[in-house]
Amino acid sequence: MAPAAQDAPPVRQLTVLYDADCPLCVHIRHWLLGQQWLVPLRLVPAGSDEARRLYPALDHAATLREITVVGDSGQLWTGTDAFIVCLWALAEHRPKAEWLATPAGRPFARGAMYTASAWRQAVRTEPDAPSAAETAAEEAEDAQGAACGDHCPPSR
Repeated sequence: MAPAAQDAPPVRQLTVLYDADCPLCVHIRHWLLGQQWLVPLRLVPAGSDEARRLYPALDHAATLREITVVGDSGQLWTGTDAFIVCLWALAEHRPKAEWLATPAGRPFARGAMYTASAWRQAVRTEPDAPSAAETAAEEAEDAQGAACGDHCPPSR
């Protein structure tokens, strides 16, 4: 995938806005940091003061809902396109990104994004709020305690 059109300036740097309250997003951030880059990446928490300073015109609430990548010349990619352009920036994954950008590969990229989005919704936490996984575990404990009635001491 060539993220810039022929008349557009070349991409020299990409800023990836990631959700710092999402364990999956943070994991992918660390993974990206460990890769060999063909295009330098700047990883910035979405919705942060830094993101607002760098991109004042951007819809920062939207960047918390969907992966967003910004090129150094103002290019903007979201969702599946952002996923593909992140892979395009990596030495080992550029050929895969170019294939994912084709009509044959795009359904696979969309599927990966759909899966990641569903998992992210299940585990994403608001600052100082319990995660969905923690809430589910507490509900399971409550249900188990309720099944025992007065015969079991509380599990907490």
